[in-house]
Amino acid sequence: MPLTIRPLAATDEPEWRRLWTAYLTFYETTLPEDIFATTFARQLDPAHPERCCFIADLDGRAVGLVHAIWHAHNWRVEDVCYLQDLYADPDVRGQGIGRALIEAVYAEADRRGTPAVYWMTQDFNTTARLLYDRIAHVTPFIKYSR
Repeated sequence: MPLTIRPLAATDEPEWRRLWTAYLTFYETTLPEDIFATTFARQLDPAHPERCCFIADLDGRAVGLVHAIWHAHNWRVEDVCYLQDLYADPDVRGQGIGRALIEAVYAEADRRGTPAVYWMTQDFNTTARLLYDRIAHVTPFIKYSR
């Protein structure tokens, strides 16, 4: 069965939780249940069109996810897209899952008339950065947080 990238469905909740939990674990983060429930609900709620989630299916099983958020930008008329979370199961890495998920966000951004897609990663995420360096441009910005 080939790789399929598709929008999140309500029936995906158990696999979405598994994938997102693994992503958060990679970044040594845990979140409370209310964040999981709220995030999943927002991904599916038509009242939140600024949210988007795609699932990567390979051989009939969910193996990756991407979350994206559209928002206004003061330097543009059109919105921009923040690719917030990207994850592929370790046993399928190197098979184009991450690239396909990013390209799905690019296609959705194009469909919405949003030319700018951006994301962040940590400097130690060297494997992912090899992909990112091929399909995007690294910027000189440094993130600050309160």
